[in-house]
Amino acid sequence: MALYHCTLTLHDNVFFATREMGILYETEKYLHNWALSFALFAIHYIPQPYRLQGELAQKPTYLDASAEQNLLHLNQAGIYVFPAQPINWSYQINTFKAAQVGYYGKSKQFGDKGADKNYPINYGRAKELAVGSQYRTYIIAPETITIPRWIRLGKWASKIRIETVRIPDKLMQSKSGDYTCLHPLNPLDLPINTRILLYNRIVMPPVSLVSQAQLRGEYLVAKKSDEAKKNDWQAFKALLTLEQYQQVPDEIYLPTGVFYGAGNLVATA
Repeated sequence: MALYHCTLTLHDNVFFATREMGILYETEKYLHNWALSFALFAIHYIPQPYRLQGELAQKPTYLDASAEQNLLHLNQAGIYVFPAQPINWSYQINTFKAAQVGYYGKSKQFGDKGADKNYPINYGRAKELAVGSQYRTYIIAPETITIPRWIRLGKWASKIRIETVRIPDKLMQSKSGDYTCLHPLNPLDLPINTRILLYNRIVMPPVSLVSQAQLRGEYLVAKKSDEAKKNDWQAFKALLTLEQYQQVPDEIYLPTGVFYGAGNLVATA
């Protein structure tokens, strides 16, 4: 298995309704790892159903082993994608108004019966992640994997560019004990032998994430300041451009043994 550092750059506004407050639909600044996993590895690793009808079309199947499209296929392939952490980001608020159609609903005039609010039903504002925002994530995968250069994500299928750098094995150390992981994590994907001691909660569907977490368990660590591996870091730096090397953080702490549904009894049964 190999560890890949990925830098994501938004080439379109990215929108997904994390919070709905009246007519404002807000996008969380973090990118959920389950959404990224589908965007990165759908079709090649996750089957894509031709058609879904009825209840199946509205039922999430992230960890549903009985469904054709689920994330458990990536467990079999030895692939895991961490949530994406914002490096620099900005927002753009856009106002939208949907056209009225007879089968959807009838427009209500202000003050009419059924018009409880003082704005039309088909009106709203979307707070979107703006073009140029950059994110960091990590992927654990086999060495033979091909990570796409471009993906589409969010409600508008927005275009995102991915720059991938493999972290050499000799730069990383496996340790056990207490540590702090600054990268966001999905608690449902943490192994049962990893204990979360302290964390900040990121509330977003379908599963809340945690950030700046203090954990106890087995983990990987790589530090540019490690004098014992100074020559290895210099050799790694020589293979990259200055921009690529600067994008790699000075310290990397990540839990080991992660996989989709690791903390979910249904998925691991």
